[in-house]
Amino acid sequence: MKKKLQKWRLFSIFAILALILSGCGKPYLSALTPAGEVAKKQYDLMILSTMIMVLVIVAVIVLFAIVMVRFRRRKGDETIPRQVEGNHKLEIIWTVIPIILLIVLAVPTVISTFDFADTKAMEKKDKAGKTKDALVVNVRANLYWWEFEYPDLGIVTSQELVVPTGQKVYFNLKASDVKHSFWIPAVGGKMDTNVEGVNKFWLEFDPKKSEDVGNMFYGKCAELCGPSHALMDFKVKTKSKADFNQWAADMKAVKKPAAVGDLAKEGEAVFNKSCIGCHAVTPTDARPEKARQAPNLANFGERERIAGVLKHNEENLKKWLQNPEEYKPGNKMTGKYGKLTDQQLDALSAYLMGLKVEAQ
Repeated sequence: MKKKLQKWRLFSIFAILALILSGCGKPYLSALTPAGEVAKKQYDLMILSTMIMVLVIVAVIVLFAIVMVRFRRRKGDETIPRQVEGNHKLEIIWTVIPIILLIVLAVPTVISTFDFADTKAMEKKDKAGKTKDALVVNVRANLYWWEFEYPDLGIVTSQELVVPTGQKVYFNLKASDVKHSFWIPAVGGKMDTNVEGVNKFWLEFDPKKSEDVGNMFYGKCAELCGPSHALMDFKVKTKSKADFNQWAADMKAVKKPAAVGDLAKEGEAVFNKSCIGCHAVTPTDARPEKARQAPNLANFGERERIAGVLKHNEENLKKWLQNPEEYKPGNKMTGKYGKLTDQQLDALSAYLMGLKVEAQ
């Protein structure tokens, strides 16, 4: 008996903890704090479906309670309640009500699904072959990093997606190795990225909600893809339309970066010997996709995270360069270069931290 009580106590503790933890989350990464049109519609559908489920549960509990009280067996009363088997009215009622509830849920769901899949604006091209009135981003998922290409702007970035607020941003999604899934919880999603075939959808970032979270959202891979799946994060920086246009102009104007200082110049030499074959240091990377085997580092010095998960500082950068396998098991960077000396680590870190665009 005591063992049973202990088990129930343990179960109760876990149930309470689960309830408490389910309310934890940050507005920049929670699907329950929508910050865009897609996320808001999806949130409204979740609320609608939850209300319908609660309504059904309450109705069933009430009916169950009525039956238990009214028709319970009483001592000395062996009366059998009136049987309603074959009652056409009741059968029609409990058949029609579920149908009505399904229609109430299905109609807005179907309408929203077709709306989310409407990417016709991506197909409207001008004479130069560029999209007329829409911003298009090609998203390529890799083990375990993200690449964002702006085909009409001639810009390639990695690990940080930059988007304007207050307008639809259209995405072409694909993967270079295994299936991944592109998800920005607070803004909408998720959508799979496949090796064969391209998935398309759009998102819109709310200006006010973006400001509330410091113009920064977190993105995730939502498809189990390998040992570092949980570490396959990316950041989303939101800007006003004017600021985004300025950012695009700054990115397109970037030339090959010049290392400042003797240590950074030494690091540039190390980079050109060991890293340049995979990484680019200019956002106007014209190489074909197959040649872009690693993240673009043009604005590495301005990023929020190293490898998507570590705090952005020189200490963590050196740790990552020294042993990337420790922080992202199964990553493709491991074994690409030889062991670096302390001097080389210092020099390479100084060079990489100096790769900036917006701060110039």
